[in-house]
This record gives sequence, C-alpha cells and structure tokens, in this order.
Amino acid sequence: MRVIFMGTPEFSVPVLEALVEAGHEVAAVYCQPPRPAGRGKKDRPTPVHARAVEMGLEVRHPVSLKGGEAQAAIAALNADVAVVVAYGLILPQAVLDAPRLGCLNIHASLLPRWRGAAPIHRAILSGDAETGICIMQMDAGLDTGAVLLRDATPIGAEETTADLHDRLSGMGARLIVEALERLPDLVPVPQPEAGVTYAAKIDKAEARIDWHRPAAEVDQQIRGLSPFPGAWCDVAGARVKLLRSRVVAGQGAPGQVLSGFTVACGTGAIEVLEAQRQGKRAMVADEFLRGAPLPEVLS
Repeated sequence: MRVIFMGTPEFSVPVLEALVEAGHEVAAVYCQPPRPAGRGKKDRPTPVHARAVEMGLEVRHPVSLKGGEAQAAIAALNADVAVVVAYGLILPQAVLDAPRLGCLNIHASLLPRWRGAAPIHRAILSGDAETGICIMQMDAGLDTGAVLLRDATPIGAEETTADLHDRLSGMGARLIVEALERLPDLVPVPQPEAGVTYAAKIDKAEARIDWHRPAAEVDQQIRGLSPFPGAWCDVAGARVKLLRSRVVAGQGAPGQVLSGFTVACGTGAIEVLEAQRQGKRAMVADEFLRGAPLPEVLS
C-alpha cells in the first residue's frame, strides 16, 4: 500500500521500519518539528525524523495540520492509508478523510481502557495485570474509534514503563503489518461504553514517594514512573530516583531501611533494585550502596 506515516518518539520507530520491511511504499513521514535539546540547546530531530532520513524517506514536520495548505499537501499524496502512532498532533477531519482507507492508529492499551496520552505508565501505576496493542480506525474523538485488531500481553511483576514500552512497540509494529495485510477482511468493532478510563499525562508531582502507602502501590509507582520522571525519595537530604523494585516480605515503620535497600512501607516492604543519585548514572542496588550507606529512615 501507499502509506503516510505519522509518528514522533522512539516508540514509533520500529513501526516505520516494519512498514518499509513489509514492502509498503511510505509516501511521506510526518513527525513533530526538531526542538532545542542538550547543553547547547541546538535543534534536535525527533527519533522518527532521524530514522526516516537514514532510510531515505521524505520527512515533513508542520507545527499544525489545521491549515488548508497542510491539508492539501496530505491529500496530494494520494495515499491508501495513514498509520499514526504517538504523533502528537490532532488530526482534523480533512486529514482523517484524505487517505482512501482512512487513518489507523496504533494505541498501547486494551481500549477502551486507558485512552489518552500515557497508557503504558497508567497501566503499571494502576497495577493492571495485562495490557496490549489495539489497531484502531481513527475518528474525531480521543481514541474512540472502532478497533480492527488487538493483542494482549501480561505485565511482568518487575516490569518498568521502559521495559513495557519496548515490548509494546514491537507488538505494534507486528500488528499493524498484519492489519494492513488483512484490511479488506477486518470487521471494525466499536468500543464498548463500559470500562472507559483516561490515561492523563504524567505530572512530576506524582513522583514523590509516600512510604506510608502499601508496598504494592509504592512498587507500582517506582516501576510506572521509570525512567521518567522517576519516582524519588529523600536520602540523607538528597533526592534519589528509584528506578526498579519488587515487593518483598518485611515490616517496619514507613520508610525504615530494613536491610540492604529493602524499605518498609505502610504495609509490607519493597526492595529497590536500581537507583540514581542526582547528576549520576543509574546503578544497581549493590553498586549504589557501595557509594554511601543508607540512613536508618528514608523520607
């Protein structure tokens, strides 16, 4: 098929690669514009932009698709379908209608659960047992379109958002290739009204650890916010990000260090497996503890 690809972050890159590998013609790649990054604050292309250039594909990065000129440029591509994955811009109706077979979105949840911006984070933060990928026909709503294909996967007991992000990216790449192969025969299934939840953007205010919460919730917070923004606590007056953890047996006052990097919570305890001091690299627990002993209580 002749495809318009719309995506921006690292999550989208394997999808673009899979489409090309499957033999589809990518008419153009749309992504967010380069933005200042790094110490020099020089404009840096997005991961999709950089990879598309390496692959010799045409890249477009308009700041909006609301104007008639931008919409005419999309229509002029005469595409069969648009594949959209974590693009970051709202698609007006004229853009949704431009490809002959419409626009397909790859969404990293089992819709209608976790519509919105941060479905991977929210699934782990909420202690969901499973998540997955949905291939959805896009409409004017927020992730409200009919689902063409879905695939579920368990969330591992020690899996972080970074881990799950990478797995779901690969799943999305495989599933969209299958969807395009089977598109004429796929029956769109409207999303049910029951079970709708919204995955709001992650706020940094959610990152401070409250050791009075149950161990399962603290563990979900650590894994769900890893690597960004990173759940954190105060260790001897310094902010430390906790990046990996697991629930373990243990009991004590909330924040009490029981042994090694095992910390008591409101109920139960968690063992920190990876942590990061400000301005330092992430370290596994044993290495972190060699740098400086922990105080008796974390806050």
